[in-house]
Amino acid sequence: MNTIDALEPSLVWKHFAALSAIPRCSRQEAQVLAHLGSLLDHWGYSWSQDATGNLVARKPASSGREGHPTVVLQAHVDMVCEQNRGRGHDFSCDPIELIVEGEWVRANETTLGADNGIGVALMLALLEDHKLIHGPLECLFTIDEETALTGALELDPKLLTGRILINLDSEEVGHFTVGCAGGTTTWSELPVGSLPPRTTHGWSVFLSGLPGGHSGVNIHEQRGNALKLAERLLSALEASGPNLWELAGLEGGDKHNAIPREALITLGGEAEGGAQLKKLLEQLVPMWRSELGPEGVNLAFEVSSVPRPATVLGPDGQARLLGLLAVFPDGVQGMSKVVPGLVESSTNLASVRLENGVARLMSSQRSSVASQTALLNRRVSAAVALAGGTSKHGDGYPAWTPRAASPLRELCERIYEQTSGKKPIVELIHAGLECGVIGDKIPGMDMISLGPDIQGAHTPQERVHVKSVGLTYELLHHVLRAL
Repeated sequence: MNTIDALEPSLVWKHFAALSAIPRCSRQEAQVLAHLGSLLDHWGYSWSQDATGNLVARKPASSGREGHPTVVLQAHVDMVCEQNRGRGHDFSCDPIELIVEGEWVRANETTLGADNGIGVALMLALLEDHKLIHGPLECLFTIDEETALTGALELDPKLLTGRILINLDSEEVGHFTVGCAGGTTTWSELPVGSLPPRTTHGWSVFLSGLPGGHSGVNIHEQRGNALKLAERLLSALEASGPNLWELAGLEGGDKHNAIPREALITLGGEAEGGAQLKKLLEQLVPMWRSELGPEGVNLAFEVSSVPRPATVLGPDGQARLLGLLAVFPDGVQGMSKVVPGLVESSTNLASVRLENGVARLMSSQRSSVASQTALLNRRVSAAVALAGGTSKHGDGYPAWTPRAASPLRELCERIYEQTSGKKPIVELIHAGLECGVIGDKIPGMDMISLGPDIQGAHTPQERVHVKSVGLTYELLHHVLRAL
């Protein structure tokens, strides 16, 4: 089992390999949608798109099952595009390099795109699989899930006739998701000004080695936020020698739903600054590793000499930015009073960039309680306003509230236990899923989310478990036959 071609179910892996060769970063889905249309035309299935680009394929029922209810299968075609620093991968044209490693498939120092490419591949395999016994199927491929849930939010409800939906965007086999949090993305700007440096040299610090991860799925694991550590370093520099250091650049994070795992700091300093930085970091990094526990074992730093910066922040702008980063809410903000162990509310400081005298911040706020999402939005706006900046909140997306009675959930539970000999785990999750939006647009939809084992989503450590993909495909066969 050393190549993708040797993996089972072969139909699923064939389609996943084909998807991996096609650029499909969020908001760059044109080529993958064209690929889907070409396949559907070749197979002779009818399909259509709404104005947003969401595509639905229709597979007629197996002979004698025309009167069965229509089932909607759903996955999103876009992926988070992240890579290790220095990898040099061009997501606009380079294929994802797939590596079979024991029982897992991963990529070569980039995100794998199993989130949600495996869901797409499962649907394509079911469309092509002539052994499948089923009622009428509608396979919904949505766009731009990762940045803004755009496809789901702008879905034309007329695209679908089915009222039973199986979402394929979950990441643990044997776990059935029946509810999720809602959330909002916030963009903030803080004017910090710029002026010529007083210092004579330039230095950079690169913090790396944090695991990052999904800001919904992994937020409770306290994996560490590189931007928060960057602020602590900068504050320690100020305390060690006021006016000896000038902040010229800070960048880290990129996606609203990914925990920042790296940060790059550019400083104005003096000739001996490199040695001073290394000495301070040699004190701070072991302390941070201890705080983070297993999630911090690979935390590392790199100090480099760089050209003297052309501009730096003035003392007032630097103080306001560091103060804002220090108080900016990040991580778990509250636990559920209804579901033990479930995160109810969280905030992720997702990205910071210094550009032309302005600090640009992006964050995401999540909660399964709408009023708490609104409260978190207010806290972020208030913190930014007190520092002298402004914030803009996105439209957000609703939480998915589970149905008290769900025939689909009961069926999936029963079949999973019959086929695996194990009881499934039925759960709510803190991450956002398109089910909440689709259910809001199409009342009465009976929904469940399931999928194979995926680890490290939204990071270059992403990998998918081969056997679990086969188990998921087999489960879908049984469920579709029973509906």
